[in-house]
Order: sequence, then C-alpha cells, then structure tokens
Amino acid sequence: ATIGDVLAGPTATANPGNGRAIAYEADILDEESLRKAKSQILDDFGSIDILLNIAGGNLPGATIAPDKTIFDLSIDDFKKVTDLNLNGTVLPSLIFGEVMADQKEGVIINYSSMAVERVITRVAGYSASKAAMENFTRWMAVEMALKFGEGVRVNAIAPGFFIGKQNKALLTNEDGSYTQRGNDIIRNTPMGRFGNIEELNGSIHFLCSDAARFITGIVLPVDGGFSAFSGV
Repeated sequence: ATIGDVLAGPTATANPGNGRAIAYEADILDEESLRKAKSQILDDFGSIDILLNIAGGNLPGATIAPDKTIFDLSIDDFKKVTDLNLNGTVLPSLIFGEVMADQKEGVIINYSSMAVERVITRVAGYSASKAAMENFTRWMAVEMALKFGEGVRVNAIAPGFFIGKQNKALLTNEDGSYTQRGNDIIRNTPMGRFGNIEELNGSIHFLCSDAARFITGIVLPVDGGFSAFSGV
C-alpha cells in the first residue's frame, strides 16, 4: 500500500459537519518536505493552529534484551532512535512553530513516555531520546512564551501502556493472555488495565483548548496511575 492508500481511509472519515481533512505527505526528518507541507497547509487553510508530534519508535539494537547487557547496545541504532524521537520532534516544531510565532497563537503537543521518569527495562535508546525530547518541550515552551507571547503554548503528554502493533508481542501471548512483562505492568498500574488509545484524546483536547490557555511547559501523564504508584 502507498502512503496515499494508508491515509485515504482516515481522511475520508474525518470530515464531520462542514469540516475538511486533507492528508499531506512529509518526512519528519527532511526539512525540505516539511517546508513543502507547511506551504501547502497555509495555501489550503491559511493558518497552522495545532501541531501534534506523534511519530516515534524504537530499534532492536537500541533495546537491551534479557539475555544481553548495556554493553551490547548498538550505537548506530541508538543514533537512529534518537534522530527519530528527538530530531523528529525538534524539526517539525521549528518549521511549523515559526508560523505560530508569526501568528502569536498556536499549540504544540509532543509525545513523551513513562520511560522518562521511571526506568523501564530494555528500552535504553527510546528512554534516553524521549527524555531529551521532554527537556526540549519545556525549553521551547519557555522560549515561545518569553519571545512570542502567551498565545503559543508547548506541552507534552506521557502515555502509559497501550497495546499496539509495536509492543503486542512483548505484552501478550498468542492466546491473548498477558506475558510476564504485561502482568508486571498491570500489577504496577493502580487502575489494573492497559489504556485504550481513545483515552489519549481527552488530554489532547484539553491541552489544545482555551481551558488550558495558562498551561505551557508541562508533561501530562495518561497512565492509569502508573507514574504515581510506588508498588506498595
């Protein structure tokens, strides 16, 4: 399937009422493609009001398997994961954030992780890159408010554990039961379950809304209490 095919379904179903949804193809690590997308969006809509930096991921070489140690870490994969999770947030923030600075208005929301504040085994590269991204979130929030006014806000959400394509095999068995790692997570989540992806929507809607107009530079956990629980 092409990128166009992948985007066609969501775009077709995301037009409630009189709204419009248009898909634009861009590489978050390619400045030229991002600038092209920015130009197209401005031509079509006239402004850029919200940026969600959602893209991210991990690589096997940046992950420490149970039978490996930190000394088996692949620096090449570590660099690639850092490039994706950190620079893949920084570059779009600079390019689309510049429009918001000119407008004196806009919201940027980045995707952090529970792995920043809590050490989560295996995901060494992912954790480090998300920690750097979280620091950049706070730094840019201060920079934008000081130099471009209170109308431009930068925040992040830190999702807890949600089962998706990337982690399904790590958290569930073929029969649908939880793996040891899955059970460990549930045991340390006071609400006693994994999150549903739709449960991220409320935090995003809130941070984008006027109800959060005095909030910038925060990281909002959406984790069923995981980050608050001591385990006892």
